[in-house]
Amino acid sequence: MNVAAIAHVGDFPHLVHPVPAPVQLVAVPDTDIESHLAEAEELARGADREAALDLLDELWPAARHVPALALRHRLATAWIEMYRGDLDLAGELLTHAEAIVDSPLFDAVDRAQVLYRRGCLTLQQSHIAEATMLFTRALETNTRSGRQSSTLAADALNWRSRCHQLRRDWDAAARDAEASLELAEDDHTRANALFQISLVAERQRQWLLARFYGEQALELYRAEGDRLSSARILNNLGGIEFLLGDVEAAERHLVEAASEAEAAGSDADVAQATSSLAQILLEAGRAGDARVLALHAVEMLEGRVDFFDELGNAQLVVARAFAVDNEVASAEHWFGIAEATFTSFGGTSQLAAAWMARGDLAHVDGDLTEAAALYKRAAEALQDFHF
Repeated sequence: MNVAAIAHVGDFPHLVHPVPAPVQLVAVPDTDIESHLAEAEELARGADREAALDLLDELWPAARHVPALALRHRLATAWIEMYRGDLDLAGELLTHAEAIVDSPLFDAVDRAQVLYRRGCLTLQQSHIAEATMLFTRALETNTRSGRQSSTLAADALNWRSRCHQLRRDWDAAARDAEASLELAEDDHTRANALFQISLVAERQRQWLLARFYGEQALELYRAEGDRLSSARILNNLGGIEFLLGDVEAAERHLVEAASEAEAAGSDADVAQATSSLAQILLEAGRAGDARVLALHAVEMLEGRVDFFDELGNAQLVVARAFAVDNEVASAEHWFGIAEATFTSFGGTSQLAAAWMARGDLAHVDGDLTEAAALYKRAAEALQDFHF
């Protein structure tokens, strides 16, 4: 065994439990440890990430001695920390995984797994082009393995679809989401693909189709007990119901989304549902209530760089609520904050929405030249063809 190629545990003192003396790595996993690790991995996929983390903490002193289990442990733990919003710690765990997998003990599919997880983290950090490249590399590396994984390919395609959506490449986003669905071998992967197909349909204004696929995804998530993913799809279904004109159904979905997110222990997702509900209240003419909810969402999302888009959306609702109440100075202040957030995130659609809302404010304020300039800026940002 090429033990020298395995990352030294001492290189990551804050990620591991100290041991009194050097230990002997073993090649054959202990079946009991492996079964518990498989349980933790399943929990880490969404059913109960906090329970998964507790179990992983218990397993590390034994799993760290077995390269195959150590790799799986680092990947699962990094995944949980990413969803908890600790992107720096997730990155350190993936660095450890990269060091472990750089060994003849592992083959291309193992390296593809690490590339895929690195791509997910990179996208959470809002580096869309780099994330797209990492997902493509993961897919290519996976095909070079004698035991290539269909689930890995489906997951990488699913996340690459998200990248394409952020870049407004709807055709590429739909292709990757549909390919992910074709490769899905379990209900969780299938639900994730249906979620992305629903999102693409929504962005293409095919709202009935978006609702159809979203409801299918929700049914699968609920059957698995994945409350966090249920919360996220309920949030989207709330928006779709509003676009279809059913305000009561929209509010019901969003309240349920917040409840599911709270049960899953994700304050950021509670804030996301709260922000969405604030937007609906604003559209319904309840600017004061909308502002209160949106400000609460902003407070909950502060510091969550992986929720930059939703933070900006909440800030934009605050600005628009002030504008409705003719509090121009406060509205301009919050428009500037939202625009800065969207600029950091790199979301063209969100930036255009901020410029459109600022244009509306300028129009009401009588500055037609400024309004026209902002409308033009938004339109140019959204146009798909430039020549």
